[in-house]
Amino acid sequence: MAPSSRNDARNSESELDDYRKRFYRELQNGRVVVKISDTVFRCPYCPSRKDRDYRCRELFQHASRVARDSGSNDVKEKARHLALMKFLDEYLEKKQSPAATKDTESSSKANDSDGLFVWPWVGIIANIPVQRTDGRYVGESGTRIKESLAGQGFNPLKVHPLWNHRGHSGFAIVEFGKDWPGFTNAIAFDKAFETDHHGKKDYKTARCLGDKLYGWVARDDDYSSKGIVGEHLRKTGDLKTVEEIQAEDQRKTTTLVSNLTNVIEVKAMRLKEIESKYTETSISLSNVMSEKDAMHHAFNEEIIRIQRQARDHFEKISLEHARSKMQLETQKKELENREKDLEKRKAQNESEKRKIDYEKEMNEKATLEQQKADDNVLRLAEDQKREKEKLHKRIIDLERKLDAKQALELEIERLRGALQVVKHMGENGDMDMKVKMDKMQEELKEKEEELESLEALNQTLVVKERKSNDELQEARKELISYFRDRSSRAIISVKQMGDLNNKPFLEAIKRKYSGHEADEKAVELCSIWEENLKDPSWHPFKVITDKGNSKEIIDEEDERLKGLRNEYGNDVYMAVIDALKEMNEYNPSGRYCVSELWNFKEGRKAALREGVEYILKQWRVHKRKRT
Repeated sequence: MAPSSRNDARNSESELDDYRKRFYRELQNGRVVVKISDTVFRCPYCPSRKDRDYRCRELFQHASRVARDSGSNDVKEKARHLALMKFLDEYLEKKQSPAATKDTESSSKANDSDGLFVWPWVGIIANIPVQRTDGRYVGESGTRIKESLAGQGFNPLKVHPLWNHRGHSGFAIVEFGKDWPGFTNAIAFDKAFETDHHGKKDYKTARCLGDKLYGWVARDDDYSSKGIVGEHLRKTGDLKTVEEIQAEDQRKTTTLVSNLTNVIEVKAMRLKEIESKYTETSISLSNVMSEKDAMHHAFNEEIIRIQRQARDHFEKISLEHARSKMQLETQKKELENREKDLEKRKAQNESEKRKIDYEKEMNEKATLEQQKADDNVLRLAEDQKREKEKLHKRIIDLERKLDAKQALELEIERLRGALQVVKHMGENGDMDMKVKMDKMQEELKEKEEELESLEALNQTLVVKERKSNDELQEARKELISYFRDRSSRAIISVKQMGDLNNKPFLEAIKRKYSGHEADEKAVELCSIWEENLKDPSWHPFKVITDKGNSKEIIDEEDERLKGLRNEYGNDVYMAVIDALKEMNEYNPSGRYCVSELWNFKEGRKAALREGVEYILKQWRVHKRKRT
């Protein structure tokens, strides 16, 4: 692919050069007319443009732009304008006489602003040291060159090293500002290299360039050159004289001044309109103020008249009020007398009503007491009957057990006597008795062995039971660990036994405080009672005996509990009592919360079987959802 593309490029360049020579000969022979008059020139290859008339240098710039912007497919268009550039360049050189050329050279030395410059202002740096690395040339970066030039006071904006297919070309383009300080920096840059004998002429005439840099300001010949420098300049800039740039700036300044003058005139007219409106408004405001004063005077007179009428009306109302007051006082006295009579009657009625209510209440109480007495008599009769039956059964059971005990004792005494007889007879040498005694001893030995085997079996069962209990406890711990990370709203979950419910505390505190302070007080009070629950020295329990069994109950006379109930109510008291009972049941010695598997639906401790069944149920539900 690479050789083919290079061959195509060579063919394209050869074709372009052939076309350029042919069109140049047509311009030389006069077959194509460019010059219309001494000052007017026309591009013969752009007939569709409206502004076809140019000055000689403007036409040169037009040809340069078209040649630069033409693509690789439009070879003829590019060749025509390149030939036009060459023809105009030779025309300009012929137009200048030797004397004029000499004056131009002297004036260019005296004033560096003459001639065509590449705009925006750029400089060219040549002879940048390069090295061949991995088949390509590499050289110094643009940043280091920029820093070096900035250190010399030239203030470049950017430095672009030029690269081609072989790598670094050894050239770099230095960009200066578009303004006049940029032009000053560019000329200073050019003069510095020229003074150091490393300017443009030195670069072109030197036989040995050495390793130092050469630099100069880009002008029209650089712009028209065929190398990589000329291509870059034609892509990024235009050719302009200093006079053209000054004229353009002057034109912009004139336009700006004209625009500002128009704006000032418009503003002046607007100011006059505002002043006129202000005068009209002032007159109108004066008229309004006069009308306001007249209205204010009329308003004051109207207010005085209204106040006079109101005073007369008030005096009339006061007289009527006095008469009405006397009438009301008379009616009030009559009503008070009637009220006293009604109060007396009401008191009599209330007294009679209380007597009737008391008698009615006493009758109801007597009826209830009689009914309770009847119920108690019936209940006592039934209880006495049940107790008699139980006692009778108890006596029969005791008599039966006593008879069995006596029979067993008699049997034991008989067997002992028989054994003694057998032993005594065996001592006299009766062989049958000895055989019988041996048989009895063998039976006794078998019974003892059977008893030992039963005891061993019982011990084995005890060990297995303990092991099974340990496994069940481990399984319960695993279930508690599983449910601890699950939602507490489930039917089967984990409950912290001895944990204090803070909801009653918050509700009680909100009755005394409000807002954020209530939350803080509730948290503080709850924390205090959590510490009380953990205090091993505080044991608000007492021992009672119920039906021969001893058990612990809450000591309601404990000072802390009594103070809590009196200050915060029964709900907070019951929350602490529940936590105390749970902690005394599950961890009385450690006095800290213990996790327990709990059936929240029935409010009790959950069995191991219930936890496993709940997990299996949830697993089946999730399995059906996935399928």
